[in-house]
Amino acid sequence: MVTTLLDVRRARQIAGQVPDPELPMLTLADLGVLRDVELTGDGTVIASLTPTYSGCPAMAEMRADVAARLRAAGYERVEIRTVLSPPWTTDWITESGRRKLAEHGIAPPGPAPRGPVPLQLSATRRTVPCPRCGSRDTGETSRFAATSCKSLWRCHTCREPFEHVKEI
Repeated sequence: MVTTLLDVRRARQIAGQVPDPELPMLTLADLGVLRDVELTGDGTVIASLTPTYSGCPAMAEMRADVAARLRAAGYERVEIRTVLSPPWTTDWITESGRRKLAEHGIAPPGPAPRGPVPLQLSATRRTVPCPRCGSRDTGETSRFAATSCKSLWRCHTCREPFEHVKEI
């Protein structure tokens, strides 16, 4: 039993260290995409991943990378499962992951919305702090960036552009 527990911990550590293909400064564990790792009675390692959004094009690469890393570490039987429920949320990004995003000039997401979203008929001003200088005097320049889960912003203080991971 002790060996099995150590093997599961080791397999989880290996799978969790796989970098995200779109945000390579984050591991799958940092991003909260690695849902679970278990070891079956016949020695099969089952790693469960949750996509950041339905149809995420990086999932195939994530599955292949996790399987390859586990096999390279000596696990002969590996199964990668996609888990859709509950859906991934930006709340699953670890504090370490949020720090790494900011260190790489990407504004981390704030808390994900909870419950019903109130209808607001007046103009709203939302701010995202600049990951470079911390100023809240920023503005969105494009709702979409290099990937659908990010938007483009510009800081009016330091004049630098930056990406922001959207809250979902």
